[in-house]
Amino acid sequence: MPRIILKTTIKAKKEIVFDLSRSIDLHKISTAHTNETAIAGKTSGLIGLNESVTWRAKHFGVYQKLTSRITVFERPNLFVDELAKGIFKHFKHEHHFTKFNDETLMTDYFDYESPLGVLGKLADILFLKKYMTGLLKERNRVIKDFAETDKWRQII
Repeated sequence: MPRIILKTTIKAKKEIVFDLSRSIDLHKISTAHTNETAIAGKTSGLIGLNESVTWRAKHFGVYQKLTSRITVFERPNLFVDELAKGIFKHFKHEHHFTKFNDETLMTDYFDYESPLGVLGKLADILFLKKYMTGLLKERNRVIKDFAETDKWRQII
């Protein structure tokens, strides 16, 4: 099962970074290039424990739906979202937040399992892991941009 690990240092309070990371509205901004829209469950604001969101987005030229649920929530240190329904066989995204001097270290652990058995594993090797890493890096870039400026006040 592929695992993506990203570490992002952000010059902002841990609580701000945590809340931006669980913002449905900021997620929409970070995925604008995929036309991602929250269509069911929690569709705006800050998502919390046992809440779910269903996203509709265009990936690889095809619109897809994916529902994730927050299964662990320990503000402002950790939250976990997991696949409830969608094309993947499984995914689990752990979001960890650690105070580091006057900054926040945001660490993502994203584990997933592609559908289609051997074909899915081949897709992981050829392009999917790189694609998913790019989506997460863009999300983190947007979180960092909002957290390190006054833009965060528009979201939380």
